[in-house]
This record gives sequence, structure tokens and C-alpha cells, in this order.
Amino acid sequence: MTASRFSSPWLATALGTAALVVLGQGLSSYGAGLVIDCLVFAILALGLNLLLGYAGLPSLGHAAYFGVGAYTAGLVYLHVSTNFWLAAAAAILAAMAVAAVYALLALRTTGVYFLIITLALGQITWAAAFSWRSVTGGDDGLRGIGRPDLGLPGLSIADTGGYYLLVVLATAAAVCLMAVLARSPFGHALRGIQQNGPRMAALGYNVWLYKYLAFIISAGFAGYAGVLFVFYKGFVSPESVGIVISAEITLMVIIGGAGTLAGPVLGAFIVMLLSHLVSGFTDRWITWLGLLYVAAVLFAPRGIVALAHDLVRARRAS
Repeated sequence: MTASRFSSPWLATALGTAALVVLGQGLSSYGAGLVIDCLVFAILALGLNLLLGYAGLPSLGHAAYFGVGAYTAGLVYLHVSTNFWLAAAAAILAAMAVAAVYALLALRTTGVYFLIITLALGQITWAAAFSWRSVTGGDDGLRGIGRPDLGLPGLSIADTGGYYLLVVLATAAAVCLMAVLARSPFGHALRGIQQNGPRMAALGYNVWLYKYLAFIISAGFAGYAGVLFVFYKGFVSPESVGIVISAEITLMVIIGGAGTLAGPVLGAFIVMLLSHLVSGFTDRWITWLGLLYVAAVLFAPRGIVALAHDLVRARRAS
């Protein structure tokens, strides 16, 4: 691996982070909030991409770990401590712990059965959030969650501008971590397992263990996103654990390009911006998202990033 190839994601991340910081200086509170939503879902999509794009495991229950992270962070803030780092650590660990249990069930299956069982596990989590009123607040959700203390001198997230900066930096950290994972022996092994699992097993790789670890790490990213979500919104409800969120995340990965670093981030911005735009005109915005999915499968089945790469190669060859 050459130095230039290794440094490219870091350069792109640095430029993107700088652009978002500069952009934030001129955004209204609404605009900043919209970018925050996009970035939170970009982290979610990055996590799912580890499963779908690298390990070849399509999950329709990823919102479960997002919700577990959000609820855990909110409960820690309300009942234990207002320290951001404590709440974040607890939320990420809780999401990964739930995934560690769910993966034991899901990885007993493959193909469409894996998809169905992840959907079922996600719905079980939604049902728990909806019915466990004494802990989660039931259908009313968990409310009264304020902005926590970062414990860093001179850096406050009490206002939207400060929180915007936190989310931009948190997203950059998530992208960098995913770049490290993707280019590590672990990431290369996942790609090999996706392409030919039996051959990787014959070479001595523990295929099940690699998939299990990918499942848990992916949930960690979702829990991380849940922390940023709940402390920005100030509440979390069962809707955040539902199938619609899981479908949106999957759509983001597919539209942007599964198995790429930039794809999930780009897909998150496209889906979130379109959903905000369309929902202002109709209540049936989910239908439009479905049409977007159909269009993506027909015209860019490998995602926008792969399509852009193909167009660039064709232009250079001509």
C-alpha cells in the first residue's frame, strides 16, 4: 500500500471537515440543524456499511442499536450524570452489548433469512421501547434531556453553533476510524469473506468470528450516532428504533455506494435533504424515498460513488 493511497481518505476528510466548519459560520439555526441531522445519519450509514458493504450482511434492524444508544445516553443524563463522555461510553457499550446478543441469533442464518431475523430483532427492540413505559416513557418517549457538560475548558455545546462543531468533529473521527478498519487486515478479511466465504474458511479464517465482530462494531457506530442525536434533539421515542429509520439507513448506503468510505456519507446527505424537502410538500415522503431506491437500483446499482468513478475512467479512456 502506497503512502498516497493511504493518505487520500485523511486528506478528503480534512477538506470536508474544514468546508463544513466554514459553512457553519453562515448557516442559520435551521440550516445547522439540518446538517447535524445529515451528519448523525452519515455515522449511522458508515456503521451499516461495515456490515453491508464489507461483510455482505444486509441488516434491516440497525435502528435498534441507534435507539439503544440514544435511550442509554438519555437515561444516564437523567439519572446518573450530566457528563457527556460517561453517557457516550455507556451508550456505545450498551449498543454493542445488545448487538453481541442479537448477532448470536442472526448469524445462525444467511441470505434473506438473515435479513428477516434482523428485521424481527429490530421490531422486538421497538416493542420494548414502546411498552417499557417506566424506563423509556413508552410512546411519549424519553424527554427533558439537556445538553451535557463536555468537561473541556472553553468549549460549550449549549448552543446550536457549538453542537454543530462537535458533530462535525465527531463525524470526521468516525470516518477516520472506518478508514482504518477498512484498510486493516480485518477489513481486507471481511471483503474476502463477502466475495468467497468458503475459500476464506479454507485459508484458516474464522468466518463466523469476523462477521460477529463486524456486527458488534457496526452497532457501536450506531450507538455513537444515537448519543449525538439524543443530546441534540433533547428526546428520543420509539420512532427512532423503528423500521423506517432502518430502511432509510439501508437506502443511504445503497445510493451512496456500499463498500466505499464516501458513499454512506454522500447517501446520508442525499436522503436526509430530500426527505426534508419532500416532507414539506406531502405526508407521503416515504413513497418518494421508495421511488428513489428503485431509481438507484436501476441506474446506479453500485452507488453514486462507483458511478462517478466509472464516468471518470470512461472520460480518461476516450
